Amino acid sequence: MESSVRDKEKELARFTYPLRPVEKGYNNRTLYVNLTDNTIKAKPVSGEMKRTFTGGRGFDLWLLWNGIPEKTLWNDPENELCIACGPLGGTTLYPGSGKSIVVTISPTTGSVMDSNVGGYFGPYLKFAGWDALEIQGKADEDVIIVIDGDEGIVTIEHAEGLSADTHRLGAILGERYGNGNLRSVSTISSGSGAEHTLIGVLNFSWYDNPRKTYRYKQAGRGGTGTVFRDKKIRAIVVKFSKMTADVNHPADFERLKSGGRTYTKEIKTLDPVQNEMAKVGTTHLINIMNDYDLLPTTNFRYGSHADGLNLGKEVFRRKFHPGFDGCWLGCSVACSHAVKDFTLKTGPYKGQSVWVDGPEYETLAGCGANWGIFDPDFVIEVNFYCDTYGLDTISLGTSVAFVMECFEMGLIDKGTTGGLELRFGNKEAALELLHQVARAEGFGAIVGQGVRRMKDIFARDYNADPDVMRDIGMESKGLEVSEYVTKESLAMQGGYGLTLKGPQHDEAWLIILDMVNKLLPTFEQKADALWWFPMWRTWFGLNGLCKLPWNDIVPEDNKATPEPAKVMKHVQWYAEYFSGVTGVEAAPEDLLEMSERVYNFQRIFNLRQGFGTREHDTLPYRAIGPVTVEEYESRQDRYDGQLKELGILNPNGKGTEEKLKALRKYREEQYEKLKDAVYKRRGWTPEGIPTVSTVRRLGIDFPEVLALLKAHGVVE
Repeated sequence: MESSVRDKEKELARFTYPLRPVEKGYNNRTLYVNLTDNTIKAKPVSGEMKRTFTGGRGFDLWLLWNGIPEKTLWNDPENELCIACGPLGGTTLYPGSGKSIVVTISPTTGSVMDSNVGGYFGPYLKFAGWDALEIQGKADEDVIIVIDGDEGIVTIEHAEGLSADTHRLGAILGERYGNGNLRSVSTISSGSGAEHTLIGVLNFSWYDNPRKTYRYKQAGRGGTGTVFRDKKIRAIVVKFSKMTADVNHPADFERLKSGGRTYTKEIKTLDPVQNEMAKVGTTHLINIMNDYDLLPTTNFRYGSHADGLNLGKEVFRRKFHPGFDGCWLGCSVACSHAVKDFTLKTGPYKGQSVWVDGPEYETLAGCGANWGIFDPDFVIEVNFYCDTYGLDTISLGTSVAFVMECFEMGLIDKGTTGGLELRFGNKEAALELLHQVARAEGFGAIVGQGVRRMKDIFARDYNADPDVMRDIGMESKGLEVSEYVTKESLAMQGGYGLTLKGPQHDEAWLIILDMVNKLLPTFEQKADALWWFPMWRTWFGLNGLCKLPWNDIVPEDNKATPEPAKVMKHVQWYAEYFSGVTGVEAAPEDLLEMSERVYNFQRIFNLRQGFGTREHDTLPYRAIGPVTVEEYESRQDRYDGQLKELGILNPNGKGTEEKLKALRKYREEQYEKLKDAVYKRRGWTPEGIPTVSTVRRLGIDFPEVLALLKAHGVVE
C-alpha cells in the first residue's frame, strides 16, 4: 500500500512483517491486535495447534480461550473478535472454498458464538500472511485496521469522516486502499444498527467485477457486529492482489485439480435439474417449506400460506440480476444473487437506486412470511436496510414476529409501541419499526435487544403474561430461532435445542431429511443424526468451506447408497481434498474426529462461561408443538390422529384444551428422552457435559479442562 503523508498522519500504529508463501494451506502464524494500547504482533501456530484444532473455527476458539478470563462479558475490553479461514479456504479449484468463521462472546447469549460467512476476506487474510486475526481491547475513537498483504504492513488508523453504513463504506475503502485494483480489497464492516442493538452483523465484501460494485455476505448470528462496533472498529481492510490457482501451495496440486474438476462438473450438470441454485439461490426453499407445512408464518404459528409462493423461486428468477454469482472465486454453485437498481421507498436513502444482495431464504421467511407479509419488494427493502445498518435478518425477523403476536394477543398495545399498529401484515408499521431499531429510537430500542430481553421487559413493565411469552417467544440460549417450523420434526427440535450456540440451522439442518425425504423415521436414527451431522458440519467451519456443495447438489446415484442422508460420496471427496492440500492423509472418520475435538471443546468453553448444561438445552414450546387452540384446530385431523395412533388420548368428545395438554405432555417427554439419547451418543453425562473419557480420547484433556469438569462433578 502506497502511503501518503496524510495517510501516515492517520496511523495510530504500524507493524511490518515478512511476506512468505502459504505452506500446505497454512501460514503457521496468527495476527493479534489490541485496540486499547494499539499493540500489533504475530503469534506462532504450532504443529500441535494444527493437529488439535485444524484451523478456522478451531483456531478462533483456541485463541479466544487463551485470550479471555472466565465468564468474560461481551462488552468487556478483554472480549475478543477472532476471524479465520482454514487450510482449505481460498482454493479456487474447489467449489465453496471461500468461507470465514467469526468467534466471540455473544451479546445475545453471553456465551461463545460462531458465525460463518462468505466473501473474499478470509482467503485474502490467509494469503496476506495470517491463519487467523485476533482483536482485543477497545479503541477510544473509531478506527480502521488495515492488513496489506502485498507490502507486509498492518496499521491501525483513525476513521474520521467515514460513513457508518456498509453499502457506502465498501466502495470508499476500496478506492482508498485498492490503488486502482478494487478486486484486491475486501472489507469487514457493520453499520449504525449494530451500534444500537444486540443483533448486529458483520458484512464481508467482495468486488463483483462484471457488475462494478462491492457486494456483501453476513456473519449474522449472535451480535458479532455489535461486538465489532463496541470496540469502535469502523472497518477492517485486507489487500491481496497476487491470486493464483495454487496460492495455497497444496501438497498435491494435481490431485486437488482433478478432484475440483470432477466436483465442478457434477454441480454444473446437476444443479440445473435439482435446485437451480445458480439461478434462484436459496429461494427454492420457500416452495419446499410451504409445500410441506414448514414455512414459518405469523410467528411460527403455521407452516404454510396461500400466498407463500409470492416469496418463492419463480418470483426471484425474474427479480435477480442475471450472471455469475459466486461469493468466492471459482465456486460453481454460484448462489449469491442480487437485485439491481432497486428504488428504496423509506428510510434515510429513500428514492435512491441500489444493489441489494439476496434476499436469501432466511430473510424471506423471517422478514416476510413470519410477519404475515408476502410482498417480495417489501422484503427486498428490509434486506437492504438490514445489511447496510448491520442487523441480523433472522434475529430481527423472529423478534418482530414475536412482537406482532404479543400485540395481537393484547400482551402489549399501542401505548407500548409508541403508536405503531404492529399487527401481522402491516408493512408500513414494520418498516418504521426497522428504522427505529437501527436508531435505537422509541419502541425500536426495546426490539433491538432481542426476544429474551423483550420477554423480561414486557412482563416487568407491561404486565404481560410470562408463561404465554415463554411458549411463543422463539429463542433458546438467548438466540432467536432461525426460520423453520419444527413442531412435527423431533430431529430438527434437537437440531435447534441441542446446539452449542443456540437455534441456528447450520449445525444440524435435519428438516428436509426428516420431513421431506423421510430418511430419519426412527427415534434411534434421529439421535444418531444429532451426533453425526453436527460433527460433520463443524468440519466445514474448521477448513473455510461452504456446506452447500456437499448436500444441496447430490450425485445421481445418491438415493441408492446405504446412507443417502450423509451423501458419503461427497464426504470421501472432502477427505481427498483435505489430504491433497495439507499432505495429511485422511479418511472420512478422521474428518469427523477433527470436528469432534473442536465441538466438545466449544461445549466445555460454554461451561466455562456459565452455560453448557442440560438446563440450557431448552426450547419454547411452539418449537415442539401447538401452543394455542387456533394452532391445534388448524391442523386438528393431524393432531387428533397422533393422539389416537400413539395411544396418548382418545380425542373423541374431548375439548381442544384437554387435547392440547395431553399432546404437550407427550411431546415434552419425547424431547427430554431425545436429550438423554443424544448426550449418550456424544459421550456426555446426563447433564450434557463431556465426560473425562471423551476429552481424553479426543486429546483435549488440558489441565484447565479437567479442572473445569471436576468443578462440575465430572471425574473419571
